[in-house]
Amino acid sequence: MQSQENNNLIITRLFPDKDLFKSLEQICQNHHIQTAIIISALGQLKNFELGFFKTKAEYLPQNFKKAHELLQLSGMISEQKSDYKFHLHAVLGDENKKTLGGHLISGTIETTGEIVLLKSNLKMIRKLEPKTGLEGLFLEND
Repeated sequence: MQSQENNNLIITRLFPDKDLFKSLEQICQNHHIQTAIIISALGQLKNFELGFFKTKAEYLPQNFKKAHELLQLSGMISEQKSDYKFHLHAVLGDENKKTLGGHLISGTIETTGEIVLLKSNLKMIRKLEPKTGLEGLFLEND
């Protein structure tokens, strides 16, 4: 894993067979990230799981073993009680140029993972909303 920061922009390179979420968590720790927005990502993922939010904290998960091209990754990362919360969505394509997408639950880097993060000092937390079952985004004041 490589990463460099300049003016709150963090450019990262993740290498094959690394867990995407564990790698992003390490980058967040290394760069003392409180909040980050994913602004760009490309590469390939394998052994990934996508979910569809159905209702009341129920995601309909589906696993994919075969490598897919990472076409789009968006979302936010927030530090919460010495831990990081991820809310990421991905669009991936197969060798036939067919795409699939959803809430990214897990994934392993296949050939590369080149991700750009925008670091922010805005404070946000995720809290369970009883009505929807979603861990909603809440901005905190200083």
